[in-house]
Amino acid sequence: MMQSQIPLFPLSAHLLPGGRTSLRIFEPRYVRMVKEACASNSGFVLCMLNARGNKENNEHIFPIGTYAEVIDFDVLDDGLLGIKVAGLFGVEVSDIKTEADGLRIGSCQTIEPWRCNITPEEISPMDERLKEIFDRYQELSSLYEKPAFEDPLWVVHRWLELLPVDARQKQYFLEQKDCHKLLNYLSALVQ
Repeated sequence: MMQSQIPLFPLSAHLLPGGRTSLRIFEPRYVRMVKEACASNSGFVLCMLNARGNKENNEHIFPIGTYAEVIDFDVLDDGLLGIKVAGLFGVEVSDIKTEADGLRIGSCQTIEPWRCNITPEEISPMDERLKEIFDRYQELSSLYEKPAFEDPLWVVHRWLELLPVDARQKQYFLEQKDCHKLLNYLSALVQ
């Protein structure tokens, strides 16, 4: 994908390439977004919310997001639409427009994948701690058929998704386009 106009789904959480999450869809604008994505075999961009940004000017959406596709859906017990999505690749979002029903559409440019030339040994013990989290939280582990604990980039991405840090801090790490600063930060936390 070069540059395209893609629907945006802003969240307080974030999904990175290789990640998966479950979402409850209830607002009409997002129901429409999911229907259109499924009908056209396309996706949408999950973006992090910027609490300090002006919503009327669409500055409440951070610029780095993840293009995601629906991989499963179901009607939940409460009658809402439940979907499972997979993050495919990172994008930079600009020129956000608001459609009549409130759905945001952004101009999305694919960004290069992170460089992460670290060995599986260098990711230890973060990989082991992540396995412990997956073992402890079934709702997380059930999203993945084959978790890639041996892939350093996959491990680093999952940690960044799970860390309870401010979205601005997560965006900072994403802007680096290199996993070493995040790896150093995580190493200090996980030790």
